[in-house]
Order: sequence, then C-alpha cells, then structure tokens
Amino acid sequence: MSGRIPREFIDDLLVRVDIVDLIDSHVPLKKTGSNYVARCPFHTEKTPSFSVNRKKQFYHCFGCGAGGNAVSFLMEFSHLDFVEAIEDLAGFVGVEVPREALEYRQVKQDYSAIYSILEKVAVFYVEQLRDDSEGSIAAVEYLKCRGISGEIAKEYSLGYAPNEWNALASRFDNKLLMDAGMLVSKDEGRSYDRFRGRLIFPIRDKRKRIIGFGGRVLDDSLPKYLNSPETGVFSKGKELYGLSELLEKSSKPKRILIVEGYMDVLALAQFGVSYSVAALGTATSKTHLDLLFRFSSELVFCFDGDVAGQKAAWRAVQEAFPCLKDGRQIRVVLLPEGQDPDSLIRELGVEGFEAQMESAQALSDYFFDYVGKGVNLETVEGRSLLMSKAKPYVEKIPAGFFREMMFERLRQVSSGGALDVLKNPAMLGSAKENNKPINNRGKARMSPVRMVVALLLQNPRLIDIFEQKELDLSEMVFPGVDVLRDVLRAIEVAKPSNSAVLMEYYRDKPNEKVVATLMSWDLFILSDGVDAEFSGAIGLMLQKIDEEKLDHLLGKEKERGLSLEERGVLKKLLAKKI
Repeated sequence: MSGRIPREFIDDLLVRVDIVDLIDSHVPLKKTGSNYVARCPFHTEKTPSFSVNRKKQFYHCFGCGAGGNAVSFLMEFSHLDFVEAIEDLAGFVGVEVPREALEYRQVKQDYSAIYSILEKVAVFYVEQLRDDSEGSIAAVEYLKCRGISGEIAKEYSLGYAPNEWNALASRFDNKLLMDAGMLVSKDEGRSYDRFRGRLIFPIRDKRKRIIGFGGRVLDDSLPKYLNSPETGVFSKGKELYGLSELLEKSSKPKRILIVEGYMDVLALAQFGVSYSVAALGTATSKTHLDLLFRFSSELVFCFDGDVAGQKAAWRAVQEAFPCLKDGRQIRVVLLPEGQDPDSLIRELGVEGFEAQMESAQALSDYFFDYVGKGVNLETVEGRSLLMSKAKPYVEKIPAGFFREMMFERLRQVSSGGALDVLKNPAMLGSAKENNKPINNRGKARMSPVRMVVALLLQNPRLIDIFEQKELDLSEMVFPGVDVLRDVLRAIEVAKPSNSAVLMEYYRDKPNEKVVATLMSWDLFILSDGVDAEFSGAIGLMLQKIDEEKLDHLLGKEKERGLSLEERGVLKKLLAKKI
C-alpha cells in the first residue's frame, strides 16, 4: 500500500497498546514493585536487569542500555524496520494501518495477495518434489548427491518446478502470478511459467514471508541459476538467502558467514553450521552488510579461491568500508582453489571448518595485501602509489577508532618501516572504545534542570504547571536550557498522551539519545508526589540560575565594573538571598 503512515495514527497506536502486554507476549515478565522485569532479550545475562514500566510505557535494560517504547522493542526484538514495526504493532491491537495519499498518483498493489500466492506456489513446488515424476526424481537424486538430507530440504522448503510451460498458469490466478514475477509475458500477450524443470529454493524475508524463488537446472543448460525478477515485494539487492532460517535459530548469532550460493548455505546447514547467508545473484552490497550488522557484530566473507571468488571478495570488501563503525568487524576467507564450503567442511569436519572461520584474515590485512600486491614499497614511488590507491577507501570509514588506526597504518607507509607495518599490523598497537551504556546505577548526580526535563518527559502533563510559572527561557543561558526548550516545544507540538508517544516524536532527531536516557531514569517519586517534586525542581533550577548569574556579575564587578542595568540585576539577586 502506498503513502505515508499518518503521525496521528502512530500516536494513537502507542496510546492503545500496553507495552507490558506486548513485551510479555515475547518475553515472559515478572512483576516486581511497580515495574515488570525479565532477563534481557538483547544480551546474555544471569539475573534480570530488563525493566518494563507500564506508567511510562517504556522499557530499559540496566545491563546493556537498550530502551525505548513499543515500536523500538519490535524493531530491536523482531529485527524490523520502522514501517514493519508499526504494521506488527497495529496487528497486535487489531487495527488496520491507514496511509496518507501521496502528492503523485501511484498504482496500488495488493501485497498481501502477492505474499499469499507465493506461499501457495511454494507449497505446490514442495509437493512436486515429492512426486514420482522423472524430473522430481532427478531433483531428489541431485540433493542426495550433494549430501542434502530430507530434514534440510524440509526446513528450507525446497521444491521442484515441473518441466511444463503452464504448471502454475493452469492452477493459479495469472494476474497475481504475473505481479509476483512467476510468469513471463510473451509479445503476443500470452505468458508461461518462469521456472521450469528446476530445483526450487524459496526466498524468505526476515519476517518469514516468501518473497521470491531461486531455481537451479539439473543438467548443463544455461543459465544454471535463475532468480525471481524485481517485484513489489522482492528486491535482490536488499535480501539474502538463508537469513530467515538463520534468525529462526538465533536472533543474535556470534558471527554470520557470507557465502556465494544457495547450495553453500544448505551444505553448511547440513553440518549444523546454520549461520550462513548468500546474496541472490548479485554482488554483496552495503545494503546487505548494514542489514546483517543489525543481527551480529562480526561478518565473515567466505568465497571460493578461484578468480571469480577473488573478484567477489574484493567487491564485497569495497562495499564494506562505509559500514565499518567501531564495534563491527569483517574478516575474509578465500578457500583453496577447487574447494567450496561444502567440500571444505567435509574435509576438515565442523570443528576444523569453524577454526578456519575463527582464524580468518582481518579485513584490514586483506585490504592492504590486495592494494599492495605488485607495489614496490622499497621506493618512494611505490609507497606513494599505495597511498593513492588505499586512501579513497579508508576515507569512507565512519569516524572512530578503526578509521584512525587505518589512517595510522597508511601513514606508516611513508616511513622506513612501511614493509614491516604492512606485514605486521600489530606493531600499531590497539585501541578500544569505552562504550559503556548510561544507566541508573552509578549515574552522575542529577542537576535541577535535568530533573525538570526528566519529569517532563516522564509526565508530559506537567507542562501545564511549567506554563503557570510564566518563565521566559528565551533570554536564559545555562547548561541544559536548549534541551529544556526543545522538550517543551516537542510537548506543545506532539501533545503526547503518554511518554511513549513523546519518545516516538524524538525518533531520529538530534536529542533522541538524551531523551531516551532521561526517560529511563527511575526518579523514585511516588505518583502523588510528582507535581510537588516538579515544582520544587523548577524552584531549584531557578535558584541555581540565579546563583550562577550572581557569581558572574560579582566577578565582572571586581574585574572591570558593571553597567547601570547590570547593577540593577545584581541588586535584585542580592535581595533574593536575604
């Protein structure tokens, strides 16, 4: 369905949903005091530090720092993007997601009908694989020769497309088949099945919906592999084969292997290595890598050692540089020529194969080996050539420790120790980012202005009390005033019914992290004492402002004197202290 989701609908959705009920349906919660707790679903822990607050409609983990509203939880827990999370949340409370009309006209497609027809086609292909036809027998024999068991075939819903022109067209709605990419149109307006006489690999998205298919011939005809075309639900450059099955087994795998094809994924899964994925007939892209980094901080490129595999590895490495934020790592394995993941795991066994992945070459080492190939680093010209080849890639790395260390390694190239550094990058030392989450335990003492902002965020209705004070913040200058002004403005604009709505207003805005932190703080205030505490915090904030202004004026008077206006202000401030 086209069009944007109205902001009013999102706000209303966050009022309708109870975050406790939502999270409890995914992670069993236990009531403790006014909160509900569980072991955090986003990191491994032995004792519960994951807390859900029904009043705030907010969750927070004191262990890893994760926190947010109902939308944030679905995005993180179910690995959804924002729109997908809104759709799931709407389904949870039993409402339809409306869309605003776009400024330009679009042809609406019934995507739910496309998902449905693809599911039916997948079932049909599975049934055909179990048939006793000559083609299905050949497909089963091929799987057996490749060592793929019936269990793996069932898990990945492998099927067979009969070698017929109209196997699908004679059974299902042709318009839906065409929209789903399952038919090929002829010039004269007729059509025929896209997949014929092929072993079929259903492709699922991360929400487990079938979005397309891949097909492999069982003889030497070309093309060996064929994929579904781009459709309203399928984009090859955004999807990965095996990701849905991987996430079904582990939502946060230690590492993810990126291999070259469908059969590599299946062969590894046959041996219990169920954390591999493959691109769908396209090069591994930045979009693919950003998607995978949502689930694991470590990716391993595992490509064949032949010319095609080497080219694929280098293309993938080039795409990786803009994705390499601190805390992420990519390593590269180029298999011996003539080997693929299937043959290697059979030769080495599971432990030997995984040891190979553990000791894979760091992307930085692979990169400098690649760009330094054939370059004479003993000469100034050679080192200059290496610098010119490497620098454009390193400049794409996001700001952080890794970028700094890569530039340091480049700078070493211009010194006499260039060869040693390239061969032994450990000479550069190492850096580690201190990235501990902010939480209630051990947090800094809260200032009055922070208390005011935190109380406003957790109780947006308090803006009425603030406005009664008739304070003019426009001329005030003190630490935190910009955030306070921003929060007051946000409440005026969003008119949030609860904190979850206000949190959603801040999604992807500059103050999002500050707001999330202050919203998660437990202020240990009884509900009937919030108004008095807020008024008191405002009083302390104004007192602190007066004290700082008084200190400033007294210091200025001592150094160079005050203007007539400043003397008047000083007199008023001194009178307040009496």
